[in-house]
Amino acid sequence: MSLKWLNPLHSILRRGGASRFVFLCDHASNHVPAELSGLGVAVEDLERHIGWDIGAAGVTEVLSKYFDAPAILCGVSRLVIDCNRQLDARDLIPEMSDGTVIPGNLGLDEATRLDRIERWFRPYHDAVEAVLDERVGSVVVSIHSMTPTLRGVDRPWQIAMSSYLDRSLADPVLAALRAPGDVEVGDNQPYDLDPAVDYSVPFHAMRRGLPHVQVEFRQDEVADAGSQRLWALRFAAALAGA
Repeated sequence: MSLKWLNPLHSILRRGGASRFVFLCDHASNHVPAELSGLGVAVEDLERHIGWDIGAAGVTEVLSKYFDAPAILCGVSRLVIDCNRQLDARDLIPEMSDGTVIPGNLGLDEATRLDRIERWFRPYHDAVEAVLDERVGSVVVSIHSMTPTLRGVDRPWQIAMSSYLDRSLADPVLAALRAPGDVEVGDNQPYDLDPAVDYSVPFHAMRRGLPHVQVEFRQDEVADAGSQRLWALRFAAALAGA
């Protein structure tokens, strides 16, 4: 299930790396802490996209090594708490995900919600803040992956950029990815970057006025280590050029 090198809380790769890039991976792991008894969810469901962003951690690791850049990866499943959701979001601790009921999240009281926030949400974001505080002029890149089909709708995009008002990084990366003409690239498809919904880039990058972009890799394209490396290097070339 979870990548063996990931810490159950969060992992920081190459904290002192020379690059300006700082990579974030909010949904790197499908780990559920033992005290939560698997949230009552079948192992097969934790392996699905509802448990994590399949392939995202592997892509992040390749990018961190390629650029000699810091990367911060969350160590718990998005079903424990979604570290890319605002704290008042209904799906911060989802009771259902893509048609699957999450029994361990049903009817949580406020004290339990706050405990999840303090134990798993805040430490990850505190780690991101600590890395950014140590550096000047960082460029924040948030790594995600998307399921090929959701609710019967196919996603043709093999890779997609999500942005908001600042497109200074998104536009040149999009142009570089599209230039060879052999890849279907999404621009705010299927997801845009929404400060009312997303947490990581708005809080860590927009708030600081840092250049940023959020990328989605289609999960069937990054399902194994070899394909994760190929797509990471393709994205890296576009990122370096931008």
